Amino acid sequence: MDHNVLSLLTISIFFFFLTSSPQPHCQEEGTKFSLCSRPYTCGKVSNIYYPFWGQNRPSYCASTEQLKLNCEEPNQQTNFQLGSQNFTVLKIDALYETMRLVRTDIVYDDCSSDLTNTSLSSTVFKYPETVHNITVFYGCPSGFSFGERNFTCKNDRTQFAFYAEMTDELSAEFPELEQCELRIHVPIFREFSLVSDGGIDSLKEAASRGFDVYYSAADGKKCRTCEESKGFCGSMEISKNQFACHCSDGSEDLECYGYSANHSRNKRNKKRKLIIIGATSAAIIVLLICLAILCLRYKSSLWQEHFGLTTKSNQNIEAFLKNHAALTIQRYSLSEVKKMTSNFKVKLGQGGFGAVYQGKLSNGSHVAIKMLNETKKNGEEFINEVASISRTSHVNIVTLLGFCLEGRKRALVYEFMSNGSLDRFIYREPENIALLSWDIIYQISMGIAQGLEYLHRGCKTRILHFDIKPHNILLDEMFCPKISDFGLAKLCPRNESIISMSDVRGTMGYVAPEVLNRHFAGVSHKSDVYSYGMMLLEMVGGRKNINGEASHTSEIYFPNWIHKRLQLFNDFRFDEVMTPEENEVAKRLTIVGLWCIQTFPNDRPTMSRVIDMLENSMNSLEMPPKPLLSSPNRSVSESCS
Repeated sequence: MDHNVLSLLTISIFFFFLTSSPQPHCQEEGTKFSLCSRPYTCGKVSNIYYPFWGQNRPSYCASTEQLKLNCEEPNQQTNFQLGSQNFTVLKIDALYETMRLVRTDIVYDDCSSDLTNTSLSSTVFKYPETVHNITVFYGCPSGFSFGERNFTCKNDRTQFAFYAEMTDELSAEFPELEQCELRIHVPIFREFSLVSDGGIDSLKEAASRGFDVYYSAADGKKCRTCEESKGFCGSMEISKNQFACHCSDGSEDLECYGYSANHSRNKRNKKRKLIIIGATSAAIIVLLICLAILCLRYKSSLWQEHFGLTTKSNQNIEAFLKNHAALTIQRYSLSEVKKMTSNFKVKLGQGGFGAVYQGKLSNGSHVAIKMLNETKKNGEEFINEVASISRTSHVNIVTLLGFCLEGRKRALVYEFMSNGSLDRFIYREPENIALLSWDIIYQISMGIAQGLEYLHRGCKTRILHFDIKPHNILLDEMFCPKISDFGLAKLCPRNESIISMSDVRGTMGYVAPEVLNRHFAGVSHKSDVYSYGMMLLEMVGGRKNINGEASHTSEIYFPNWIHKRLQLFNDFRFDEVMTPEENEVAKRLTIVGLWCIQTFPNDRPTMSRVIDMLENSMNSLEMPPKPLLSSPNRSVSESCS
């Protein structure tokens, strides 16, 4: 007993010193906070904050020293320098993290050997698809001509140069290009490169329009956390690459602990709480260890009951399978599952209920095998999947081919979808993944809607999915969408519009307000409509509409920016040139999505109505009202169940 008391005392002292140690990055109060709260403003470039610095913003207000902006007086022009190269900044779009640059240190008809390629750091800058390079050739063989794209050098009228869009076909057709003394690459917008016929004037005109680049702050998530705590993003002065959150009373590693006048007192209270929590945690750990030893030593009845509980879920599942003996799905052994997956060699992804592996049946057919986690209570997720999918037969619902139940191991065998999940194509992860055409986006939207409409109305028993999101939409080789992952689904009679549900289900950012707070309305099939609408807006915007670090759900699940773009009738993709027909498809999908995410379920359409809206022309669609930004003042875990 004395030994336990000594251990508790040692741990308590350790927690005391750990929680009472001073914060290492605390700086002079107010100075950095005040200076970094000032925006950079110079002419047309205004209200610019992190990750940039310059003018009245010190370098510790930026993410890297490379992102320095210089304001040139008196014409109020913003310049930007990288090494020996100078650029004029025409505009900065903080929403899309893009800059429009014009290179000002180069004269293209001054045929000097000092001419250099435009060089931007690949770790900070990336070109969008709307920009590409044309090549300017100097010192080529005499007599070589390239039509109207030729021009003479102003410092030597006997010398000629020309420019072209360099391709493999051009190199093969004109091998003389290899004899040119110098070539430089000029980034311009694709739309101007197509009409650049007219000598040096056309080249100068295209170059003067500038080109766009994406800039990266590298610490975007940290910066959002900092700003939500009322701090300003920047870096530590001693290390420009180390992120810092500048607060009203100093700098922190990630976020400000408080931003009121009582911040210092709150910080002291926080430290006292940590000491109390540390000591209490240590005592609880010691107590639990003692209880575990006693249970093992005496093999108490409580310990036996614990092992009984581990098999209760299997008993529930076996009872379910016995009651549904008519199910025509194959049961596999664990050894067969291991053989199918080559001992789980190829992992396709990770979901809320388990990992998914690629496998192959004995007949050569490819399958996807989901190994369910062992932590879910009573096998509910297994029963949900089997009970839901076994009742369905629809081209837009994934097909369940079999299952495995052996000890604690549970697996579900599905048809294989070669194009994976929809989220990869929306968020472009990885970046080199193909960009979906608007025709395909529309077909995917329609297919998901038809699948949901079938679940809500086409089955004898209505099925509510409760986890509609891009990750749970699978695509076959023809990009036909299939709804998957029914682990959170609920079955209910078709004549019941409102269902009883005690827990919160779904994924942050797609959960309907009434699922989180019953004060909005009862939970129904309209909750799936909300999730579909949020996913539809992500498909249109090509970006995530959720903020995983937001503290209020009202900041999570309403994409305010897309409603503004719909009102302004602008293109919905910054890095994509859209035709009028494509823009009309995007607007139609946006209007449908905004109707689906109306705050109150009665204002949302049914999935049958959604299909009608998708099929109708723009003229027949009414402009949806802006959804109310009210929701429960609470956080939602990434996957609620």
